[in-house]
This record gives sequence, C-alpha cells and structure tokens, in this order.
Amino acid sequence: MGNIGGVKPGRARYTMICRADGGILDDLIVYRLGETEYMVVANASNAQVVLDALTERAAGFDAEVRDDRDAYALIAVQGPESPGILKSLTDADLDGLKYYAGLPGTVAGVPALIARTGYTGEDGFELFVKPEHAVELWQALTKAGEGVGLVPCGLSCRDTLRLEAGMPLYGHELTTSLTPFDAGLGRVVKFEKEGDFVGREALREAAARAEQNPPRVLVGLVAEGRRVPRAGYTVVAGGEVIGEVTSGAPSPTLGKPIAMAYVDAAHAAPGTAGVGVDIRGSHEPYEVVALPFYKRQK
Repeated sequence: MGNIGGVKPGRARYTMICRADGGILDDLIVYRLGETEYMVVANASNAQVVLDALTERAAGFDAEVRDDRDAYALIAVQGPESPGILKSLTDADLDGLKYYAGLPGTVAGVPALIARTGYTGEDGFELFVKPEHAVELWQALTKAGEGVGLVPCGLSCRDTLRLEAGMPLYGHELTTSLTPFDAGLGRVVKFEKEGDFVGREALREAAARAEQNPPRVLVGLVAEGRRVPRAGYTVVAGGEVIGEVTSGAPSPTLGKPIAMAYVDAAHAAPGTAGVGVDIRGSHEPYEVVALPFYKRQK
C-alpha cells in the first residue's frame, strides 16, 4: 500500500504488505532495480507468505513474480566505519550513494548490489551477492575491517541495535492483528495512489478509528533497576494493566534494560509517573521515554 511506483530506479523504500482486513503480513524493503524491475526483501520467516501474496495479487496483471531467494546471499556491513571499510574494496561511488539507495558494482572483485540500507540505526551497507561468492566476500570484509574493530555479529546483536534505534520487528511490534495505524506507522499507507490495493477500505477505517480513538501507543521503557523485561510481559500502573511489552533487552549503549511496549494513550507521554513492568509477579519501575532510545551521530 506504499506508492512503490513513485520510487526512482536505484532507490529503495520501507513499506508494508497487508491483508484484506488491514492486518500487517510483513514489513518490506523494496528496491527499484530498473524501470519495470523491483526486488522485494521480506523477513526471512515471512518470505513464503509474501511470495504467495504477491503471486496471487499479480494474477491478471502484466507482471511476473519470481522467487529469487536462492539467487542471493546478503551480508550487512554496519556502523560508522562501514564506508571506509567498503571503500577499500570497491571503486563504486559510495559518497554519492544516498540512504535507501542501491547501485550495482564489485566489492573485492565480487559482483554485488551495494545498498545503503540496514536495520541497525547506524549508517551502513547491505551487499547482495551470489551465494557462491559469499564466503570470499565475507573473508575480504573481515580482513579489511581488522584495524577498525569490525567483528562478526549475529541476529541477536542486530536485534539489540534495532531496539535501541526504536525500529519495529515483525512478530513483536508488527503482527497480523495490528494495522499500520495501530502500530503508529500509518505514514507508509498512501491512499492517494492510483488504483485499488488489498486492504484499502479496512485501512481507511483503521485510520479513522485511530484519529477518533487513539489506539495503544508504542513507547520506550527504561528500567530503573536491573531486571530485563521480555516480550509478552504486562505493563502496569496503579495496579491496572495498561499495556504489553513487545521487545526487551539489556542495552549496551544505555547500560540499562530497555523495552518497547504498546501502552494506553493516557500513559504514553514521556516521564509518565508510576509505570512498571510485571516481571514474574514483581512490578519493576520503568521510565516512559520517547523513541528511539539512541540516535546515531551524524
């Protein structure tokens, strides 16, 4: 329901794909590779769901949906040192590559789509390459970053970074039971675009509901103590349940446990007093803060 036709070739956009009832099937990054070619990057756990939905929706149109999952390996190089690391391995114009843009090039002699995207809150790049080139590229990147602290990281590290940056994760802040308006991300829905799209009417109704009766609001919570909240824990105030934690983890940057949670609008203002998280029967005090917890240094 984003206006992907308005994306210029070489650029990318964050968007969502919804069901007919407005529920979020997945959040996506869509790259426009050419005038009539797009690459849709879904969450790995939802890839088949998204493929099936797009295949069904393309029926009857002059469009082909192709499953290219086996054609790509993806390596993300993230952080303030990433431009320097990558520059040592490519002659591509990284300085001219804007955020949410991509260009074809070679990295360490390997053909790649070089995209200035990532889900960490930091500057960085995602490199799409053929699977048979992945190990070679990984080794070259590792060697190039030795002197500036490059380390291999898994999804748990990425999850902590996106949480600190206030970025939603499918299955936590985004689910089929929520519309983009429930998640505070109604801006991705473009009603003004031409033609119909799946969920348009349900989303219009969701937008109207959100205006008249604001749904629970996604907020940040910072612990006053050391106990870490987890997804599904209830948020309380005055002995009443006012919300639910969607993601929680220790924050290396803040040095405290943090969480994102959907809470009643009446308790969503930063600094709201008396808010806690029920951690195994104990109401631990938490401070309500605006998201994100951390913004990268420009």
